[in-house]
Amino acid sequence: MLFDTHVNLHGEQFAEDLLDVMARARAAGVTRFVAICDRLDRFPTVKAIAKANDDMWCSVGVHPHYAKDFWTLEAATLVEEARDPKVCAIGETGLDQHYGFSELALQERSFVEHIHAARETGLPLVVHTRESDDLTGDILEREYARGPFSILMHCYTGGERLAQRAMDLEARFSVSGILSFKAATDVRSVMATVPLERIILETDCPYLAPIPHRGRRNEPAFLVDVCRAFAATRGLTFEEAAELTTRNALQLFRRAA
Repeated sequence: MLFDTHVNLHGEQFAEDLLDVMARARAAGVTRFVAICDRLDRFPTVKAIAKANDDMWCSVGVHPHYAKDFWTLEAATLVEEARDPKVCAIGETGLDQHYGFSELALQERSFVEHIHAARETGLPLVVHTRESDDLTGDILEREYARGPFSILMHCYTGGERLAQRAMDLEARFSVSGILSFKAATDVRSVMATVPLERIILETDCPYLAPIPHRGRRNEPAFLVDVCRAFAATRGLTFEEAAELTTRNALQLFRRAA
């Protein structure tokens, strides 16, 4: 039994066949899902998908790409939305300097508001970081010193230093299909330093389809292949990897337990 902790099901990629997608996932052994919110104006749709599925929960948040569109966001708004028992996480949030869709100052402000909401609600913070290792680490450490909160480094592709800084804050890490990519030697090397009890799985569908599906639309059923890749990197059987990562995910996403 597998837990896909990061699915993006509200976009046009799944508009025509979502029911079939979910049926394939369940047939493959994926039994829990977290639908991720990337914009507040899409949250009603994300939540509706979660509510339509007994085995699905959701997050509430604003992706750093869209920080400019929600520059007045306050933690209180996220806290209020998180009162719904279907909401099991805050985010995804963080910093992304690769595309620069939003000014860094606006991304930082949004990130901190999400942290405040995670601290207040006790829900895990889903962190996206790209080409922002040092600043991400600085913000997490500064805010954690003001009061602890639960951290998930989502689809982690950052460096070893940020990984260690996050581990020092008791962070968890999710691995995606990237782990199976031939060129992802750095990702495999860094993730090998993360304790097994800190690792969970995700597809990040419809993106990042694992080998042997690379180039196709990713979907939750392909979490089986993410699990196989993870098991191979850590010398585990598929069954051991599935049991371990599902247990870890349930400990993190307590509302989904």
